[in-house]
Amino acid sequence: MSDRPQVKMSPHSKESEMMVLGCMLTSINSLNISADALDDSDFYFTEHKIIFQSLKRAYKQEKPADVHIIAEDLKRENKLEAAGGIAYLTTLAQFAGTSAYIDEYNDLVKNKAILRKMILAAQEVEKTALEEPADVGRALDDAQAKFFQISQATNAFSGKLLNDILGGVKTETGTPFLKELQERQERFQTLGPEDSGITGLSTSFHDLDKMLNGFNNSNLMILAARPAMGKTALAMNLAENICFRLNLPVGIFSLEMSAEQLCHRIICSQAEVESDKIKTGALDGLEFQRIVGSVHQMQQHTMVIDDQPGLKITDLRARARRMKESYGIQFLVIDYLQLISGSGSGRTIESRQNEISEISRMLKNLARELNIPILCLSQLSRRVEERQGHRPMMSDLRESGSIEQDADIVMFLLRREYYDPHDKPGMAELIVGKNRHGSVGTVNLTYRKEIAQFANFTPIKPTSSWDSEQSMPPDNEEAFSAFTP
Repeated sequence: MSDRPQVKMSPHSKESEMMVLGCMLTSINSLNISADALDDSDFYFTEHKIIFQSLKRAYKQEKPADVHIIAEDLKRENKLEAAGGIAYLTTLAQFAGTSAYIDEYNDLVKNKAILRKMILAAQEVEKTALEEPADVGRALDDAQAKFFQISQATNAFSGKLLNDILGGVKTETGTPFLKELQERQERFQTLGPEDSGITGLSTSFHDLDKMLNGFNNSNLMILAARPAMGKTALAMNLAENICFRLNLPVGIFSLEMSAEQLCHRIICSQAEVESDKIKTGALDGLEFQRIVGSVHQMQQHTMVIDDQPGLKITDLRARARRMKESYGIQFLVIDYLQLISGSGSGRTIESRQNEISEISRMLKNLARELNIPILCLSQLSRRVEERQGHRPMMSDLRESGSIEQDADIVMFLLRREYYDPHDKPGMAELIVGKNRHGSVGTVNLTYRKEIAQFANFTPIKPTSSWDSEQSMPPDNEEAFSAFTP
């Protein structure tokens, strides 16, 4: 009895494909991650391709996706029967594994798809070779190109040559370095040294812009302070300045306050009307008109607020990607670090310290991936309260020293009047403790608590005729000698 030849099937894993689709149907986080990581061509089975296409449509339209919604979408497309019907969608949802392992499921599906592409390319090369082409060199070149394309699609990033960067081939502007430098020089000579000359996003806080060169793309910035110091107010002011003055889309993740509360704060700051007056309605005509004008002006700009509490870092990253894709955000604020949960995927989080380390690393990667500056707020430990002068230090960052390592810029906010009402009232110090790309130091700001607004600090110039560098003013008797009782 002769052995029958075994029929070899293309590499595939039906269970992995079912696991991915099941997780996407039952977890919004899995939907976001898989829709970004996979394409319908990565699926082997036709019904799985159809279901994934429907799930990706829901993702792009920012709609939820469950068995009923996807079934209705497939019904409208006349593809429900081809996808196996509602019964198969229900089976997939029940088959779903732990959504924490969604990255691993995606890898399994992706790897099988790569193997199938390699087999297809090899078959095409074999067919060409058996035909004995006249130009063997060209046939060899085509064969190499097929596998190179597969490699490029799998590993999109392969590094940049210094030559290409200097030549402007692989830079964002596409301009050679020397030409860009020449343009900067010409601009400086035209505008003069009074021009700010910053290359990043202007915060409208002049001293801060000079020190940091603005907020630059792919930078992770940490703003840390003790509670009630005003770090949320400062972060909102920065977001307002970038959104309303530079007319750039801004995203905000508020894990502590609701979107309505943040909106109230922004209106107070923009209209310069006290919070209590807006809450009670005790407004005069001028204040009401200022609020109306500010609201109309704010409505002309794009600011996206996500106030979902208790987000995991993987959820936050997926939502940030969607903000970038849907609204093109150029700046992102996260309030605040300690309220974010770790991914909990595949490994045991031994302590909160390790979890915070993971979060800070993933935020830095997110800043580079989206190529925008990210400002993340953070709490400081109670050691600040015990220290003389209450001046914050790097070691005061709560729960992890890795925050300091991953961040490009670390800033601390200190209002001395919080501890002593008579110590510099209305003043704030923004301490730049780390700046990977420049200098460190202290920036003085003014703070109006009633409207949650920080502003540039302008020192008062002496108006008297005596020398301002003298340690003491003229004698009182001489100063008031011209006055008579």
